Amino acid sequence: MIERRTVFKAALAAGAAMLAAACSSEEGGSAKPEGSSGGGEQEAAPVAKITAEPAADAKDAPVVTPVVVKVADGKLTEVKVTADGGKDVKGELSADGLTWTSSEVLGYGKTYTYAAKATGSDNKPAEFKGSFTTLKPAKEVRATLNPADNAEVGVAMPISVKFASPVKDKAAAEKALKVKTDKDVEGSWGWLSDTQVDWRPKEYWPANITVNVEAKLYGVALGGGAYGKADVTTKFKIGRNQVVKVNTPDHTMKVYRGGAESASYPCSNGLDGDVQRNTPNGTFIVMTKEPTARFDNARYGYTNVNKKWACRISNNGEYIHENQDNASNIGRSNTSHGCVNLLEADAKKYFDSALIGDPVEITGSKLGSPTKSDVKNWFYDWKSWKALSAIK
Repeated sequence: MIERRTVFKAALAAGAAMLAAACSSEEGGSAKPEGSSGGGEQEAAPVAKITAEPAADAKDAPVVTPVVVKVADGKLTEVKVTADGGKDVKGELSADGLTWTSSEVLGYGKTYTYAAKATGSDNKPAEFKGSFTTLKPAKEVRATLNPADNAEVGVAMPISVKFASPVKDKAAAEKALKVKTDKDVEGSWGWLSDTQVDWRPKEYWPANITVNVEAKLYGVALGGGAYGKADVTTKFKIGRNQVVKVNTPDHTMKVYRGGAESASYPCSNGLDGDVQRNTPNGTFIVMTKEPTARFDNARYGYTNVNKKWACRISNNGEYIHENQDNASNIGRSNTSHGCVNLLEADAKKYFDSALIGDPVEITGSKLGSPTKSDVKNWFYDWKSWKALSAIK
């Protein structure tokens, strides 16, 4: 009896062990609770990571910095950037599929939305979406350039950029200006006022060269919340080298072409006995060519006087022009009110030969250069001119 009970107890223990084994995991862990789904692990996120600049939700983004979308651990398959109204921004995907870069400037005060897709190195798709807004200027300032496109000008012609409003950050504006020529020319920008900056060469321009000017002002902070309204460019030609020289006591105006005297005309200059009527000293340029010009000077008792073949050389009232009424003094004495008087035939010959921007060098007078003239680039020596630059 004792032996049978022992065998029965052993069998019972063995059965219990088998039941426990059937209820455990393969690795000997605890049993899953009732109601468990028994599913596999959660699917891993794609490894491709897409980023963008400007970042999503960025404010006051610059308008000239390209939008750049990049991917790490994958390749971009689609990038789309749209402006307000749904217009697509132009751009290009790099050959390696890692970077998309916009190729056009953005608009002021606009919202842009981007959407990008990529395939990761794990062959799983990834997506990225976001939007940003660009800066909105307190004021947009327009600029103009002179000389105009396709103009042919003389060798003393300055390049002039004029702004519709005063510029506070002159250095920023000046850095946006570029002058390119087909021959090396040393020159510098100089600020003549808060709204005007000019470029002139150290010496007169070389003859017969082409000049390209770029004013990349759009998106440039000009100070005080103002930004450039638009880029402006010009391309013009420097013509032949012609220089006029007048030494007022000589009563002669000489014209030089390429350094050699090409013409000599008798003239009458500003009255010697009245310094305020002297033709002032300085290097001027031909500013306008007027077949007929009207002269008024109530101080000296004349109004509505018309003269022919007039080349204006300053905004202070000085011209080279015909004055047949003063023929008896031309070549003999200085009696004008500051202009250079020529006989009519000579005035016509000179007029036909002149270009806007030709230098006119006047010496021998008791009157200094008119500092209020708005074309005074050549009144400065080179050191003084360079000091007018905002970039030190």
